[in-house]
Amino acid sequence: MTIPSADELALARASAHALWDRDLASRALGITLEEVRPGYARTAMTIVDTMVNGHATAHGGMLFTLADSTFALACNSRNVPNVALQCSISFVGAVRLGDRVVAEAQECSLKGRTGVYDVSLARDGETVALFRGVCYRVSGTVIGELPE
Repeated sequence: MTIPSADELALARASAHALWDRDLASRALGITLEEVRPGYARTAMTIVDTMVNGHATAHGGMLFTLADSTFALACNSRNVPNVALQCSISFVGAVRLGDRVVAEAQECSLKGRTGVYDVSLARDGETVALFRGVCYRVSGTVIGELPE
């Protein structure tokens, strides 16, 4: 693992916060941004009553959204805008009301205009879902000029 420079870390944080400030859906769900660095992001979400399905477990769509939001933060962490091209999720454990789920996205590959990211979701250190996202680079930047 390459250790990012202070400038790379600052750019990753600024990019993530610019994206985060515009992400009303994630914030409305109570998702919190915990850490970001180039190609990596960690978020968390506590399961509330409006996120529970008829089986008394977290609705899969809520967990997918948590993973997708984390994927978005990681793949946009270099101030290069990316959009999802393909995503999939496997649910491997149950999540219930009151559980806090932590999502960690890690870059696996970055070639040409596409990137591949794996996101693990865990409750109390136990993996509950595995997500893989493929992103596609589009034109522009995530943020304008960096704040001084």
